Amino acid sequence: MVTRSRKQHRRPVTGRRPKHAAGADRLQKVLAAAGVASRRECEQLILDGRVEVDRQVVTELGTRVDPQQHEIRIDGEVLQWAKPAYYAVHKPEGVVCTSRDPAGRPRVVDLLPPDAPRAYCVGRLDMSSEGLILVTNDGELANGLTHPRHGVAKIYHVQVAGHLDQEGLKRLRKGMHLAEGFARAKHVRIKSRKKNCTLLEMILDEGRNREIRRLLARLGHKVQRLTRVAVGPVRLGDLPPGAVRLLTKQEIAALRRAIAKGPRGRIASKSGTAQGTPPPNKNKVDHRGHRGHGEGKRSIIGGQ
Repeated sequence: MVTRSRKQHRRPVTGRRPKHAAGADRLQKVLAAAGVASRRECEQLILDGRVEVDRQVVTELGTRVDPQQHEIRIDGEVLQWAKPAYYAVHKPEGVVCTSRDPAGRPRVVDLLPPDAPRAYCVGRLDMSSEGLILVTNDGELANGLTHPRHGVAKIYHVQVAGHLDQEGLKRLRKGMHLAEGFARAKHVRIKSRKKNCTLLEMILDEGRNREIRRLLARLGHKVQRLTRVAVGPVRLGDLPPGAVRLLTKQEIAALRRAIAKGPRGRIASKSGTAQGTPPPNKNKVDHRGHRGHGEGKRSIIGGQ
């Protein structure tokens, strides 16, 4: 187990060599598959003029490269291919998930061991939230865990002000319209009640920016504490805040199976098992106008 260090380490520009490296592909896809950053962040790196191909700055999205034939540089440093790495991190409050933070705030990647390859967070937890976040340089796995079409569930323990009633739980399950689309809890239950607050267990299989906080705010309940305790089959367990551990081979394999199962798979919570949603009627049109299992639009994975 690696304990938290406040020191920020400058890491070499390393990434995982894509499994299908032969042949040209879009530059941002190659960078993301190499584990440099998320696809969206790689697009921004290109637009900012920080990426070179054969010593020529590339700023056009969709430029095709062959990682076997072209030399790729980021901020002047050659992208070196590294072995895949997979970490579970207990993100404390006050730590950000971004790979680059001009404000100099502590980042999740600063908690990794000094010899760790360049890697990035799978999804986000906002600065006020804590709990489990996965960090890897495996772009393919990261994309599978964050893309809504795979429906990999995440479990949260949420303490809210006041007492949430059954009608409120029903509204969370039914869902609500947020600015960027429809959102709902895949599963929600009351774990316990105290004098002035309620502890909930919530399961989401999509992620929008501060989704849980916004849903509960609609019901008039302020989130006092939010902790993610599971991502698919991987559990936070007794990992202390700021600590890091390597994922086991069994956990990595289980994550791949969860991605392959899609939204019809199951996720076992610590206190029981919550079923995934049943397969929809293929002729039924959903709220986005899609039929059956259409992939729909990829959501931006935000913090909770």
